[in-house]
Amino acid sequence: MSTRRQFIQVSAGIAAAGAPLAAATPLPTVRFGKHEITRLVIGSNPFYGYSHSSSALDRYMREWNTPENVCAALQEAERNGINTYQTNGSERGVADLRLHRERGGKLQAIALVAEKPEEAMAAMRPIAISHHGEATDALFRRQKMDDVREFTRRARQTGALVGVSTHKPEVIEYIEERGWDVDFYMGCVYNRTRTPDEIRKLLGQLPLPAGELYLEKDPERMFAVMRRTRKTCFAFKILAAGRAAGSPESLDAAFEAAFAGIKPGDCVIVGAYLRFNNEIQENAQRVRGFGGIRSA
Repeated sequence: MSTRRQFIQVSAGIAAAGAPLAAATPLPTVRFGKHEITRLVIGSNPFYGYSHSSSALDRYMREWNTPENVCAALQEAERNGINTYQTNGSERGVADLRLHRERGGKLQAIALVAEKPEEAMAAMRPIAISHHGEATDALFRRQKMDDVREFTRRARQTGALVGVSTHKPEVIEYIEERGWDVDFYMGCVYNRTRTPDEIRKLLGQLPLPAGELYLEKDPERMFAVMRRTRKTCFAFKILAAGRAAGSPESLDAAFEAAFAGIKPGDCVIVGAYLRFNNEIQENAQRVRGFGGIRSA
């Protein structure tokens, strides 16, 4: 099947699945600096094969998410009322964002990068730039948070809103205690960057296969830290990288818990894999139900 034909079929399928939503209730929004953003932000991890589950699923995601299919997904996000997209500064991520805009897409971008915020601004024209969570956590472990602070200082010079992403509640506490000049935090609700030694200390052993650990009490700790800061927070991996997506009921419970746990002015970032069903439409409907009305 040609790439163009695949794009047309994907676009037609997701549009047909949600046609009545053109006049549906808008998504709840909040103020973010001078911007208005929806409480549901679409994330890019599934587009680029970051399943945080298995190498096989990584590959399936990458194969499916051609530039045409990513563009179709972003168009579907807009059609369902989403107005903001969080993506990375990779060559592919930049190219897909450019394609979206060339085809008339209006999604606002939040750039997640580990270095060179000036280049991210030039390439992506985002409304906000965040230091990448993997890099943040590695520097935190090595007691090199001054490197993260320098990134935020440089990001401030771009004119974008400035943030730090992390998987660890203690990182947000560290920054808050020191009064950094940042506008927002991105917080993974599951602390999936624990080292093997940290996991052994916690459990007395390593799970098999060794890798990421998702614990049921982790979200409570991250939500509590998010509520204590007055800055905008973006909760991500609220579905535990798909582990909480086993049924409509478990999906509902995860969205409900997230919006109950974060502040009224906070948002969630959720990716989508449209190969089998219209997850964008389903997630938007959940946010209409659990995300409340505009609160900014």
